[in-house]
Amino acid sequence: MKFPGRRNTKHYFPVEEKKRSSFDSDLHSPGNVYVAGIEQLLVDIEIPVDEEFLETYGFKKGESSIIDDELAEKIYREKKNTGRIEGEFPGGAVGNTLHNFSILSDSPSVALGTINKNIEVGDYAFKYICNTSSKVNLSYLQPCPKPMGRALCFVAPDGERTFAISKGCMNDLSPEFLPVDVIENAAALLVTAYTIRDPNSPIAKSTYRAVEIAKKANVPVVLSLGTSGLVKEIKETLLKFIEENVSVVAMNESEALTLTDIEDPLLAAEKALDFCDMVLLTVGARGLYIGAIVDESIARPTKEPLHTKSIVEYNKFEYSRVMRRDGCTTPIKVYTHINPFHGGPVYIKNTNGAGDAALAAVLHDISANLYHRQKVPNSPKHSTSFLTYSSISQISKYANRVSFEVLTQNSPRLLRGLPEREDGLEEAYWAK
Repeated sequence: MKFPGRRNTKHYFPVEEKKRSSFDSDLHSPGNVYVAGIEQLLVDIEIPVDEEFLETYGFKKGESSIIDDELAEKIYREKKNTGRIEGEFPGGAVGNTLHNFSILSDSPSVALGTINKNIEVGDYAFKYICNTSSKVNLSYLQPCPKPMGRALCFVAPDGERTFAISKGCMNDLSPEFLPVDVIENAAALLVTAYTIRDPNSPIAKSTYRAVEIAKKANVPVVLSLGTSGLVKEIKETLLKFIEENVSVVAMNESEALTLTDIEDPLLAAEKALDFCDMVLLTVGARGLYIGAIVDESIARPTKEPLHTKSIVEYNKFEYSRVMRRDGCTTPIKVYTHINPFHGGPVYIKNTNGAGDAALAAVLHDISANLYHRQKVPNSPKHSTSFLTYSSISQISKYANRVSFEVLTQNSPRLLRGLPEREDGLEEAYWAK
């Protein structure tokens, strides 16, 4: 596992000899730390459209809707024949996050879901596999006779993205197909609100079963919210699900507003911490917030200037590491905020996937904590049971830097890890 982020620290990771990766490497071999995620496997198909197209088909701009496979095929063939398909990419929030996690950490991740059992060269399933990191273990996918799901991503002239989802087999994951030992030994289980949208679907039942397994094994559950429309649709279900099962919630400001009914992102994060242990809240051009729970007795004060927004001196304890509420004697809420790295890229080539990239950085830090505890159990880093390896301040820098990388490329998935060398300004950014 690579060290998460870039900074000088005495708590280094043991360096091991780099070896070739076997196709059949044992997921449970000593030193292997991984995350698992339940995913509706999707292929993203980007199609530039105008406002008239969206109105013709009744698609609500900026939202996600479900369409039948026949309509998806009709639109796809029409745009393909006229040369209007801009790109076809492996997609899905969990799939993007697992891929990015493996790229960042150089460690395995496991995708749990369904895929067409009859894969042909050049078809959607083939392209999905070819464009996913080889570190993402796809061996536990359930084979199905239906085609893969498709997400038609309509890009408006102003860059706003609207999704139309063709399900295919993406919801057909059976609870009986879940690998119990894989979930029990994961550093974290990643799920998304999309999979519990329809409580009667097989994948919803599988998600609840996987979460049950994870909780019994004390594996933290991480939830990615999806879209504000989805949050509005199943809000009460989500709040109950988070309160009963989730350690970390990842969302953007519109999803946070819908979930908490609070427009201010800092106050929305504060409210969300009533239900979970950590919140990652991305706010676009204003950067991102992280809120977390820590025991009052070991909260670490920042060495940076104190800032006041809707919460007075909200960053006072941003040097704290995240803890679970049930592990605290006197739990308190701590926060940090960071503006976009270098003010954001000069040219934003892609906004799709930036939040998934930030979440991948958080997952890297959570798994790094488990890795280091296994390697150096007597380290002072583990004198108390923490959820993360780093402080929320440091995690915010890492998540921010990874998001920047996605914004500067055309793919929602990382094409490479962070640069091996940073210039002087970036070194100063990491050193604080």
